[in-house]
Amino acid sequence: MSDNGLAILEELEILEPVEDAGEDYPSHIGLLGRAIGLGKAEDTDILPSIPAALNPFLTSLFPVLFVNRNLRIITTNQSCDKLFAGFPRMQGNYFFDIFGKFFQVEDIRKIRETIVGGKNGYSWKGETRIKSHDMATVQTRVYIFPAEIVKKPEQFVVMFDDVTEENKRLLRAVFLSLLEASKLKDNDTGKHITRVNYYSKRLAEELYYSLGPQYPNIDADFIDNIGFLASMHDVGKIGTPDDILNKEGPLSDWEWTVMREHTKNGAFILSTYPNPMAKEIALAHHERWDGSGYPFQLEGEMIPLAARIVSVADVYDALRMQRSYKPSLSHEVSVSKMMEERGTHFDPFLIEVFRIIADEFDKIFETNRDNG
Repeated sequence: MSDNGLAILEELEILEPVEDAGEDYPSHIGLLGRAIGLGKAEDTDILPSIPAALNPFLTSLFPVLFVNRNLRIITTNQSCDKLFAGFPRMQGNYFFDIFGKFFQVEDIRKIRETIVGGKNGYSWKGETRIKSHDMATVQTRVYIFPAEIVKKPEQFVVMFDDVTEENKRLLRAVFLSLLEASKLKDNDTGKHITRVNYYSKRLAEELYYSLGPQYPNIDADFIDNIGFLASMHDVGKIGTPDDILNKEGPLSDWEWTVMREHTKNGAFILSTYPNPMAKEIALAHHERWDGSGYPFQLEGEMIPLAARIVSVADVYDALRMQRSYKPSLSHEVSVSKMMEERGTHFDPFLIEVFRIIADEFDKIFETNRDNG
């Protein structure tokens, strides 16, 4: 049994009855299944077939799996296999041995009452968030109901309604409106924020696929989130006075002091975003590896990884861009200048990874050039 399963058992305070389960439970029943009163002796290794009337579920666009009264998985449809690709083999395993860690303990109790005790007409609905290292978080509604309308059903349908994109779209729409407002203030950025998203996501992907064990915090969620949140790095400029933000030529010392406040302003604005990465990027993307950055002079790995990644992306694009006070630099010159700041401005390891994939940064810039 996994640590997650044992943690659930401890919360349910039913470890002791499991030890006394005796011969009422076949040896193949999972510990969690035994603990919640599933997998009695009538359960066998031979899984039943699915009634023909339920074939439409097997071809449904909704992810569906079938379980018996002991919550042992009988079969899954293709949509379910696709959604949970990379999960352990489901058929023959117990529902909570696969998904238990994603449910609250109270929900586990209620599902048991539904399946075993017939509560609410043997039907249950709820929500959960499911993820793995290789799969971004899926926010889903879960429906459990009898496969047949009989007095004591033996098989149940478990249907997942994936509402991830719907919820993500609503959430991000709110923050995109703030981003659009900040772009109206800083009218010289062109497609800068779009490119920074692409650079940051590509750099995170390289760390994940090539150097995964060295960066265990980078998973599918990290890549998805940084691919959106990198663009929010300068949203705090919405609070910067226009005469400073759009000044031609160098800023005075006091103007720089005001300008640097955009990091703190951005962190405040993004503090309500559910993922702390948003706040970390806004606050720390101008920190430097040697501790000479701002606003807090963080150094080394004190700087959040997402902010270190966005720093590389932001500076590369700033060098490539033509601004009112500077010319555009070539790709080769930009990379050379950045490599000179290895271990001072930039995380020395990250900048080496950047160097390896730098040509892809160039392609992103050329593909998403500013008009004119």
